[in-house]
Amino acid sequence: MDVAALLERIKTRRDYAGQLEHVEVLPERVGRFAEPVAPLSGPLKRVLAGRGIERLYSHQAAALDAARAGRDWVAVTGTASGKTLCYNLPILEAVLAGGSRALYLYPTKALAQDQLKGLLELTSSDPELAAAVRPGVYDGDTPTAQRRRIRNEANLVLSNPDMLHASILPYHPKWADFFTELRFIVLDEVHTYRGILGAHVSAVLRRLMRVCRHYGSEPIFLATSATIANPGELVSQLIGREVEVIADDGSPRGRKYFALWNPAPFGKDSLGRRSANDDAVMWLQETVEADGQALAFTRTRQAAELIHRYLRDALAAQRSPHADKVRAYRGGYLPNERREMEQDLFAGRLRAVAATNALELGIDIGSLDVAVLVNYPGTIASCWQQAGRSGRRHDESLAVLLAGNDPVDQYLLRRPEYFFAQTPEHAVVDPDNPYVLARHLKAAAFELPLEGDDFATFGPLATPIIDALCQDGLLAEVRGAFYHPGGQNPTIGVSLRHMSDNTFSIVLVEGGRGKAEGGRNKLNGFDSRSPSNLQATAYSLQPTSTVIANVDAISAVELVYPEAVYLHNGETYLVRELDLNGKIAYVERRETDYYTQAVLESSVRITGERATSDALPRAALSYGDVDVTWQTVAFKKIKFATRENIGLGPVDLPAQELKTTAFWLAPDDAVRAEMKAQGHRASAGLVGLRNLAVVALPLVAMCDSRDVSGVVNSHNTGRPTMIVYDRYPGGLGYGEKGFARIHDLLAICREMVASCPCEEGCPSCVGLPNLRPAIHSDPDLTRGHPMPDKGATLLLLELLGAAESIVPELQAAPC
Repeated sequence: MDVAALLERIKTRRDYAGQLEHVEVLPERVGRFAEPVAPLSGPLKRVLAGRGIERLYSHQAAALDAARAGRDWVAVTGTASGKTLCYNLPILEAVLAGGSRALYLYPTKALAQDQLKGLLELTSSDPELAAAVRPGVYDGDTPTAQRRRIRNEANLVLSNPDMLHASILPYHPKWADFFTELRFIVLDEVHTYRGILGAHVSAVLRRLMRVCRHYGSEPIFLATSATIANPGELVSQLIGREVEVIADDGSPRGRKYFALWNPAPFGKDSLGRRSANDDAVMWLQETVEADGQALAFTRTRQAAELIHRYLRDALAAQRSPHADKVRAYRGGYLPNERREMEQDLFAGRLRAVAATNALELGIDIGSLDVAVLVNYPGTIASCWQQAGRSGRRHDESLAVLLAGNDPVDQYLLRRPEYFFAQTPEHAVVDPDNPYVLARHLKAAAFELPLEGDDFATFGPLATPIIDALCQDGLLAEVRGAFYHPGGQNPTIGVSLRHMSDNTFSIVLVEGGRGKAEGGRNKLNGFDSRSPSNLQATAYSLQPTSTVIANVDAISAVELVYPEAVYLHNGETYLVRELDLNGKIAYVERRETDYYTQAVLESSVRITGERATSDALPRAALSYGDVDVTWQTVAFKKIKFATRENIGLGPVDLPAQELKTTAFWLAPDDAVRAEMKAQGHRASAGLVGLRNLAVVALPLVAMCDSRDVSGVVNSHNTGRPTMIVYDRYPGGLGYGEKGFARIHDLLAICREMVASCPCEEGCPSCVGLPNLRPAIHSDPDLTRGHPMPDKGATLLLLELLGAAESIVPELQAAPC
């Protein structure tokens, strides 16, 4: 589409008031081609020619040659650069030659299904290739009967790390033929495997390689990644050996415009701005009316549904033929419904979609003209990943970042040169995390006895961890080999991810009588005096009901609490009951002029002190156990469009709890008095220090900033205290490392804040962590938290004795 014309169209609107603060033009790039060392076979040439591909891009030829030579590699090229062919060509070539199989690992089930569709489309056009290829998706949704056929017959298995961990490796004898012939392992979207998930996936991959050696195979790894700072280092840490980085992108790219848009302020209130959601609707509407196709990325499910609803209503009011060609795409929709939307988007039948980052990964949705980023997504890498969803080959495209009211968003809009100069963040993973390894070494011993040669596979900590497991009776040594002592499969109960694996079904019931059986009013679908003892209710006994969606257990209490208005495909559904034991939310179709927002309460309570330290003479420093709890306690009724608060209701649900470990730091009275004398509050300095610590701790603890979190409160110790905790049940040692290396941690924090050229604080120093009150709420209903006091933070660090610099090469790190 003509992007310049669209920008001019926006500027001529009556409500335009200079919101377009900056437009960066990224020049077009011509394609560069190369020939592989040996030509492709006839069937592969034919299928590529059928797709209009006569020559390979330079990065595709390099990937093919490296795979043929048996070298591990990771391809890091742009969106729509043909990364999928990088691994499919050598795999299909080997399959045609006979006796080779491949395991494709994707971070999500939806991506595996999408790639299966692409594989079938690629191979179906050539009879010889179609006869040789036998692909199958093996995940939690695969029927039992089909699983047996996939194990025995498939030569291309598409799965995910969770399934490999819990359902394939523990039962590897059933897969003996597959592992014997396994030659390739694909790690798609490998940049997602960082932090806690990355540590678990690294251990799972080591278990996989060990099982492969047992069956006499030595597969190579073919990985793809979005643009991050250290793709080669990440993959090397995941698989335990060096990899080749293929980063010279030979694909063409049309001219790309990247616009920074700041919603207009409300009157004279410089602190309030027009909703980014409303401006997203305007951008989508203008794009659709200009005969373009657009995708808006939102940070929450509720925002995606609201933008969809407002856009549909706006187009309908103008009698647009496109009013029924807009949708919301997010987690929670049923798989068939999501796949239908993906196909409609690819085929152009959908003109605009409001989506969460569920569409950020590589699902093929075709060529889009405009990508709208509704609020800064949190990282530079995610920004470019989402922006890359617009534009294909030679066509012009546009990405628009709509700033929210948060200080980070406003900082980026004021300093576009900062935004465009930032490099993507590093992905951090610790393959030697002892907490993770202890879980997986038990699983490895269940799969095959652990012997001397295996210790090197799991790193230098394997020996002491195995000794500890033996002392606890969790492993048994017999003639130098270590066996699992029997009983339950040890992978049961070991999740690779932060979130709960439990899923609630959202069930539509006809009508609604809302009264519980048994004469007692069952608020929220359970007896409030005994939440664990549920009885059948009028809803659960209704014969006519339909599952319309699902939601994970963590999110259920924020989205489908009783009397909540659940937004689905732009329609409103009233939640009548939440059955916590049955994991079902009963809803009825009800047209309302309002939606609801959960009111959450959260707290961190210190439950036990494991260790104290006098490393900081002017602060109390401890490490121990904490309980992190959060709970939906009420809800607000918010009127559509105007966002007026028209009501408040109570919610009676049990709190969710995370028992984990943390370190905490409390400045002494003298520090607080000195800060007060200089016009600063210790609590303000601690908030800035907390934000710095969450970013800096990964540098000393080998985790991702999303693996830790922190609070500042006084109710645990009686004075302002910073608590930094692991976001994983039982903890993974990150807080413990922060406690043990507190001097290093504080020195890094001081270096980050002191070396930053800003005056009052910015995303690169005191920053802003994820402080959203509800992870699925409408961001427009919460004003951004103020930027922490840089002066107070720097003074606090000086008073605590933080070294001026132990890492002179460290620069201000992106938030």
